[in-house]
Amino acid sequence: MTHTSPSGTSARDSRTDPNDSRTDASEAEERADLSAAGSQLSTAPREESAIGGPALGAVGWIRWFWRQLTSMRVALILLFLLSLGAIPGSLIPQTSADELKVQTFQKAHPTLTPIYEKLQLFDVYSSVWFSAIYILLFVSLIGCIVPRSWQFVGQLRGLPPAAPGRLTRLPAYTTWRTEAEPEQVREAALALLKGRRFRAHTVKDAVSAEKGYLREAGNLAFHIALIVMLVAFAWGQLFKSEGGKLVIEGDGFSNTLTQYDDFKSGSLYSTDDLAPFGFQLDSFTGTYEKSGPQRGTPRTFEAAVTYSEAGGKDKKAVIRVNEPLRVGDSKVYLIAHGYAPVVTVKDGRGKVVFHGAVPLLPFDNNITSTGAIKVMDGYRDKNGKKEQLGFQAFFVPTFAGAGKGNMFSQFPALDFPVMALTGYHGDLRVDSGLPQNVYQLDTSKMKQFKVHTGTGVAQRMLPGETMTLPDGAGSITFEKDIKEWASFQISQQPGNGLALAGAIAAIAGLTGSLFIQRRRVWVRAVPGKDGVTVVEMAGLGRSESAKLPEELAELAATLHAQVPTAPEAEADAESPTAESAEPADAPDTPSTVAPSTDTPSKDAPSGAARFATADPADAEPAAAEPAEAEAEGAEK
Repeated sequence: MTHTSPSGTSARDSRTDPNDSRTDASEAEERADLSAAGSQLSTAPREESAIGGPALGAVGWIRWFWRQLTSMRVALILLFLLSLGAIPGSLIPQTSADELKVQTFQKAHPTLTPIYEKLQLFDVYSSVWFSAIYILLFVSLIGCIVPRSWQFVGQLRGLPPAAPGRLTRLPAYTTWRTEAEPEQVREAALALLKGRRFRAHTVKDAVSAEKGYLREAGNLAFHIALIVMLVAFAWGQLFKSEGGKLVIEGDGFSNTLTQYDDFKSGSLYSTDDLAPFGFQLDSFTGTYEKSGPQRGTPRTFEAAVTYSEAGGKDKKAVIRVNEPLRVGDSKVYLIAHGYAPVVTVKDGRGKVVFHGAVPLLPFDNNITSTGAIKVMDGYRDKNGKKEQLGFQAFFVPTFAGAGKGNMFSQFPALDFPVMALTGYHGDLRVDSGLPQNVYQLDTSKMKQFKVHTGTGVAQRMLPGETMTLPDGAGSITFEKDIKEWASFQISQQPGNGLALAGAIAAIAGLTGSLFIQRRRVWVRAVPGKDGVTVVEMAGLGRSESAKLPEELAELAATLHAQVPTAPEAEADAESPTAESAEPADAPDTPSTVAPSTDTPSKDAPSGAARFATADPADAEPAAAEPAEAEAEGAEK
């Protein structure tokens, strides 16, 4: 058995045969036959090439609009618009994420702010235009998938179509003559194709088989997975909650709204949905690389906690980066760490008016930190007048030493802690009703202390040292106990598991739709005029692929081994009068295949029948695959 390449000699095309006496009616019948053979290789909806203008009524326009909405072109446009609309949501501060950033942006850009507000650019993901794109894409996917799914189910329940009248017109084709009976050939072909996992059955004088249904199944699975992901994202945005809490070692947290430092949620979320649990930060452990180019890089970063659910027993757990604590539907993430020096403030009479750990916020990788110490109640000056005290704190866990430039930390660990304090007295304005940052001082109604050491307004202190305030105003002591704090994010976002499942299904479906080819194979066996059985094999794929001729050649070689070429087949094929051997009562048998110059296949005996692959120009793709031609560009 020999094989020709797609660019080599092909089977004779009856359209150019001068001896072909078929009428136009028979030509049309053959085209219809080929059309039926190539039908239903895809479930893509058909697009109408023209609207029709005045000929369309209200129902016609609705139908046309629906077909456009469920087309591939419109879906791609909607996907592009959705991604385009997400750009301002990433570049412009969003109210749902950080209101303070939005207010800062509005103050800095007074001209752009009214325009952005009208375009809803501060609330992109809940805006009318973004929601419209989202819903249209959702409807487009559903409107495309539902009918295609039913059509695909119908194809699975049906059987491959009967063989066309002239198999020589198909893209891949081969033929030979054998002494085996036609029934024997068809039985062998049926067993072979079923053994290769083709869906096969016998129709009249030919075996029809089809394979590659997973391609369309993968295509549908991909689009269904997109819908699942859209639903999961919408569900997660509507019912999510997210809040932050800074906890000092030894302190705890209870999952109630008043315990959060900041909290935001979806529009349909209720605070009654907060999971009932709490935890205590037992200790924080952080170790760092001490040398080399990665000096200061965290090596250990974990928080040991004791937690309990409502009515449950206490449990121990360790929270690490990317290893959150899971309590019911909530997750507790470790997101930041810092230091909280313990200070003691006394008034002029020696009375302790404040004692506790004060968390300071780091602003570099070596945990150089700043913060504020506020004494709001209980303090009186030397004259007994009620006042408030405030201290601006600057803390470094590893001090480089005096005369080494600015006071910045050299290492994130507590190797040489130093704190610089600047004191104020007066009104902290915490009772003004205006929101105030707990880590900053409002000194508009306060006076600065003048101290006798340090710079005169600020004093550097080591653990255990005390700064005496002037004029008998009291003192502040930097205790030797320095605690650590950890910042946690408590989030509850349903739909994450569903979104992950949808993403995995989408990848699997896309892989199947790209790498699996749907194809059909026909094997016809009929007796020739001289009583010798003529075997024809042909294949048709949904799209042109080199694998189809290769697969057909392999199938033909395997079948040929069971029903080998008749001894006189080669002599007849090379005879000038070989064409006259075609039986008159079997017009569907193939013409003699033109000789090939390729090397004979090692799987076939010498003198076997020849295998030909039709030239793409002869394959008449418009006739063989009408469903694809009409649905081009419409499939998702």
